[in-house]
Amino acid sequence: MRTIFLAALAAGFSFTAALHAQPEATHTLELSGGGSVSYTLRTHPADAHVAQPVGELAPASALDAAKLLNLHLSTGNLEEAALLSNAPRRRFEVLRDYRESVGEEEFKRVFAQYFYPENRLLAEIAIGRHRLLIWDLKEGANRIAGQYFVEIEGRYLVDDVPNDTRTSLRWVLEAYRAGKMPR
Repeated sequence: MRTIFLAALAAGFSFTAALHAQPEATHTLELSGGGSVSYTLRTHPADAHVAQPVGELAPASALDAAKLLNLHLSTGNLEEAALLSNAPRRRFEVLRDYRESVGEEEFKRVFAQYFYPENRLLAEIAIGRHRLLIWDLKEGANRIAGQYFVEIEGRYLVDDVPNDTRTSLRWVLEAYRAGKMPR
């Protein structure tokens, strides 16, 4: 059933003009330790996670990189998913270990849920070349999930290299989960 759903997703959805009209606003998050993080908040249409571009899917935006990543993972293709990371060898090892811990079918299900219509991309947070996608996944204990990306030479890759900007994005995700920032 999930395979049919994913095949329909890849073949059937059309790119909508609404994806081009993504409101953006700059905000500052005040941290409890006295510092602050400035970021840009971008919202997407409710169906942005299921809408398919007309051409071939490529990591030209954080959202498209997430779609491509989740498509590879939902079909169990660890190698292609790992190539979408700025630390591919480490990403492959983490994905392989996770798949071994939960089993092949559960692994695929976890990543296929990013395409379920009842789930939603809540926000895209930008700090420089770095992006955080914040998701509401209706299933599971931690419904608000985050995916981190970085733009390198015109491509968005999973940001697997520790850095100060990624840490700032993690603080923004924590604030979002706690309801301490605009939505």
